[in-house]
Amino acid sequence: MLRGMTTVSYYADDLEEARAWYTALLGVEAYFEGRTPDGTLGYVEFRIGDYQAELGLVQRAFQVTPSDGPGGAILYWAVDDLDATLARLFELGAKVHDEPRVRGEGFVTASVVDPFGNVLGVMTNVHYFDVLERNRG
Repeated sequence: MLRGMTTVSYYADDLEEARAWYTALLGVEAYFEGRTPDGTLGYVEFRIGDYQAELGLVQRAFQVTPSDGPGGAILYWAVDDLDATLARLFELGAKVHDEPRVRGEGFVTASVVDPFGNVLGVMTNVHYFDVLERNRG
């Protein structure tokens, strides 16, 4: 049975640039990095959010199913303020993938393409905050 998201991986040709971009977006440094036998940076990982989810950045050479364009599953990260989050993403150079869409009362999604070709979903989600409150209690 699925128990929850553990790690999401995004890919980049220039991992140092991607690390700097995500550090600026997230406001935290990566807590882990992995290097290839020749010393090349191959992976960096951040722990973020209420449940310390893992966001991994992987050298694109290791991508299992490479693509020339954005694609794949979209993982939506819960945010407090969708408009402010999108404004920050655009300020950092992300491009629109899907405009904000109301999916139901208390559920609004949007997605962007980061400068490295990954789709990054963001969402206001009342269910997420209900679960968070129950877990705090």
